[in-house]
Amino acid sequence: MARKYPIGIQTFSRIIREGLVYVDKTDLVWQLAHYATYIFLSRPRRFGKSLLTTTLESYFKGEKELFEGLKIMNLEQEWQQYPVIRLSLSMAKNQDSPDALRDRLLLLLKPYREEYGRDPEEKTPGGVLAGLIGRVYKKEGRQVVVLIDEYDAPLLDVLYEKEMLDPMRKVMQEFYQPLKDCEAMIRFCFITGITKFSQLSIFSTINNLKNITMLPQFSAICGITEHEVRTVLAEGIESMAAEYGCPADEMFERIKTRYDGYHFSKESEDIYNPYSLLNAFTDCELANYWFESGTPSFLIRQMKHFRTDITSLDRMEVSSSAFDKPTEAMTSALPLLYQSGYLTIKDYDPESLMFTLAIPNQEVRIGYTEGLLPTYIGIEASDVQAGFALKFWRALKQHDADLAMREMQAYMAAIPYVEGFKKKLAEAATAEGFYEYTLYLIFSMLNVYVRTQVKCAGGRVDMVVWMPDTIYVFELKVNGSAQEALQQIDEKSHAIPYQTDNRPVVKVGVKFDAEKRVPEEWVIGGY
Repeated sequence: MARKYPIGIQTFSRIIREGLVYVDKTDLVWQLAHYATYIFLSRPRRFGKSLLTTTLESYFKGEKELFEGLKIMNLEQEWQQYPVIRLSLSMAKNQDSPDALRDRLLLLLKPYREEYGRDPEEKTPGGVLAGLIGRVYKKEGRQVVVLIDEYDAPLLDVLYEKEMLDPMRKVMQEFYQPLKDCEAMIRFCFITGITKFSQLSIFSTINNLKNITMLPQFSAICGITEHEVRTVLAEGIESMAAEYGCPADEMFERIKTRYDGYHFSKESEDIYNPYSLLNAFTDCELANYWFESGTPSFLIRQMKHFRTDITSLDRMEVSSSAFDKPTEAMTSALPLLYQSGYLTIKDYDPESLMFTLAIPNQEVRIGYTEGLLPTYIGIEASDVQAGFALKFWRALKQHDADLAMREMQAYMAAIPYVEGFKKKLAEAATAEGFYEYTLYLIFSMLNVYVRTQVKCAGGRVDMVVWMPDTIYVFELKVNGSAQEALQQIDEKSHAIPYQTDNRPVVKVGVKFDAEKRVPEEWVIGGY
């Protein structure tokens, strides 16, 4: 009988009772519960934060029978029971005013008020929460556990709308105030979200909130490690291998390329996207599930707001202060890209204390490219996929760069530009940068590793493309000829850094027509 995966189910007790597949994280749950009293964890959406929260709920309620056979049974001896207040603020997003947000927060607290009573003097969400904690503590005779999932959901849509953000933030500040004031009555407080607001702006009085987001010991508490994929989920790999008609080892590598690549600390294991992975096993199909479930529009807006150079995001060296900033202190989209899962840690240099960030995997690369194509160059992703991508890919695979460029010329001549971008394109058409964006996004759409403005001894080369068996070095010109572009590659030794690679290197000089916005001529040379 095929195993059933918990698709759309984020409640620990239901997963266990229904016999669904559960990747055992209970040893980390136990460590978390005993690590500190006030804890904050940031992870991308659909990475298991809600499942973690409900697991903590079952643990603190003392539901021992649910944990039989799991790792925590070797760690927990007492199984004390505590009253739990668990709130998911995803139910409070998309509110259009502070008053609407207050009403929604009060609605979230209503079930607990009905169970533990209410005081008519408690008018605000914070006042109600403080009263509830007090009454629960008095009635149960035990400290209270407070679990808040997606704490930042009400604020994500108004991050850079100052007129809305400030009053909405004040509502949230008032709501979280009791978490510190009621410290003596709280056994454990756990808060999750995507973004990181500073303690000053949101948790104004919780000066002892411990942020475990980048701690190595908790890097695998959400998501699925490679070891867990190979062991707990091995049956899923075998089923997909049978469906695709390939060996299990090959299927594993394809799954790894698509969904692996996340790291949440400088010493993190390889982490797979759990939402995509479990959906793939359920459907026996490799698809972009994470993006099909909804690409955050607020992220695209922030990239536009900060005029983000998307070609720089594939591999960048930064200090932790650059991407671990509080949300309201951001001066670029980088922290939000990291916190949202569009970038992840790929390497860490202990000497320079610098992190290398990059796009995690194939799914993210293709998905974010689809969202950015209309924004940055004015075309729809479906137009890239429909007719051009396969032809271009096949030409490169056949080592026919000339055919590939002819396919690109024909494609770009027929691009249906999105309405509203014509002025932007007219302004950009005289700059090589527009064509770098265009080629970068098209190559990314094909899941080809591409970098622009690559540093080398002779300066910077416009674009380098790594195919499985060939490396292409591009120099782009708007003013000047294709021959001059090729000559520049030779004169500045742009291809020399790749001579030690076993793959052949192909040099391509391209001249773009500024009026027609297509590659007008190109010259190809080998190395």
